[in-house]
Amino acid sequence: MDVINQLIDEIYDHAFPADCRERLINAIQRTRAALNHQRKTHWDEKDVVLITYADQFRESEAPTLRTLSRFYQQHLQSTFNLVHLLPFFPYSSDDGFSVIDYHQVSAICGDWADIAGLHQHTRLMFDFVCNHMSAHSAWFKQYLAMDPAWNDYFISMPPATDLSGVTRPRTSPLLTPFEMADGTTHFIWTTFSADQIDLNFGNPAVLLTMVDVLLDYLAKGADYVRLDAVGYMWKTPGTSCIHLHKTHLLVKMFRAIANEVAPGTVIITETNVPHKDNISYFGNGHDEAQMVYQFSLPPLVLHAIHNGSSRALKQWAASLDQGGGATTFFNFLASHDGIGLNPLRGILPETEIVSLVRDLAMEGALISYKNNPDGTTSPYEINVTYMDALNKKDDSDDTRLLRFLLAHALLLAFPGVPAIYVQSILGSRNDIEGVKAAGHNRAINREKYAISAIEADLSDPQSLRHRVYHALSHLIRIRIRQPAFHPDAPMEVLESDNALLVMRRRTKNDEGPLLCVYNLSARAIAWTPPESQRYRDIVHDEIVDGEQPLTLAPWHWLWLKS
Repeated sequence: MDVINQLIDEIYDHAFPADCRERLINAIQRTRAALNHQRKTHWDEKDVVLITYADQFRESEAPTLRTLSRFYQQHLQSTFNLVHLLPFFPYSSDDGFSVIDYHQVSAICGDWADIAGLHQHTRLMFDFVCNHMSAHSAWFKQYLAMDPAWNDYFISMPPATDLSGVTRPRTSPLLTPFEMADGTTHFIWTTFSADQIDLNFGNPAVLLTMVDVLLDYLAKGADYVRLDAVGYMWKTPGTSCIHLHKTHLLVKMFRAIANEVAPGTVIITETNVPHKDNISYFGNGHDEAQMVYQFSLPPLVLHAIHNGSSRALKQWAASLDQGGGATTFFNFLASHDGIGLNPLRGILPETEIVSLVRDLAMEGALISYKNNPDGTTSPYEINVTYMDALNKKDDSDDTRLLRFLLAHALLLAFPGVPAIYVQSILGSRNDIEGVKAAGHNRAINREKYAISAIEADLSDPQSLRHRVYHALSHLIRIRIRQPAFHPDAPMEVLESDNALLVMRRRTKNDEGPLLCVYNLSARAIAWTPPESQRYRDIVHDEIVDGEQPLTLAPWHWLWLKS
């Protein structure tokens, strides 16, 4: 408890009320005493995460969590050993990220017993939407009613306040007007939308209330906890209001509480920002997040395959600090959000970013923008399925599959824990009708399905879904049998032709190192292995003679074991 008390004092400048401190410590101790779920103590090569909505699959008169659990057991359990459930709470917008009640399961999904039922078959990752909540929540309604107990739960600012330096991830107004019970208007801080009201962590009562949420998730079995939009938690007008020192202290607080209550819990920060800011949430390697979302990987892999060039991806990969075992990356290509562009800034010139955006927009991708301090706007993310991001509208399914598997063979070989979005394992295409119905760009990659339709597609050998599902599942099952793909196993980037990316992954005892060779281009490339020896191609289970140059066909790759 010493670390927690020290963090409280630092965050609140030794002014944290004694009764609040006592309530917080008592809540931590009660949860720790009642908890009986044991977490896995560390990650390994067998850890592969499925990212999905709790209501992803639907069938009549069944809670969607039960449908998901059945689908997982039948189709996914041999491939994924951890499921990230995107917010499954009652919500009012943004497909779950405007939470109405943190402690309840959405009625369409089921209840906490259904969460526990899924948990019997897999480890679970919960979303902790800690920066903001719904304008339709009871908390905010109490605030608007001017209940004194909720007076400082949210941030009201005079509209004339100079907030020009605040980092903006959206083009929507930072302050949104709301009418109070007495008829006056308060302008409330809303970083992401008018329906997502930022919480005021400067109020000690907010910390207590949100720690209760975290403790509830730990008590209900969360093995991983994802801190959504965490970089914006602490606000100080006159600053950028992102990545502030006290935001980092709050993350350290959540980590310390999880360590105290449920050792083995992994805290993951979600910060869609340039790489150096993203990795700052590792802290000193032992006191903040154990994992950070590897936001630079999706756009860099896309850029590499789009241009047939490993230049930027190779240079970035060679520069990665691999954590030494105390921390690691949460690697992904696709998620419920778009493909973030901020993580490219500082790695690629803006001209190359704009060129990528333009090319994808011509092929049907949608683009979301952010406001800049100088009044201009910049592309913030590309809204598209990863399948359609990699390919052109008139490509054949054979070409689509090749590029898609190439990208995922890259993902699975990078140091860290890989995560696959449900739309990717299903080989999904852009949902244009979903965008029209929802009225926002991100719906392009958030389609929900009747379970009968998905299972019919998966049973049809001619469908793209069937081909993607079986090929990618096979690749993942090969990956989880290779100790050289342990998240802590070192990676070395080797010199190669610009159209190739060549990496070596080694085990701790250097037994069975793997050479991972990728042809990013549309042309065949000859490549000579660095050692003249025989290798086993573990993907195709074939012996390869390393004494002769090898030819990689367009968009092909090799995983070669010494």
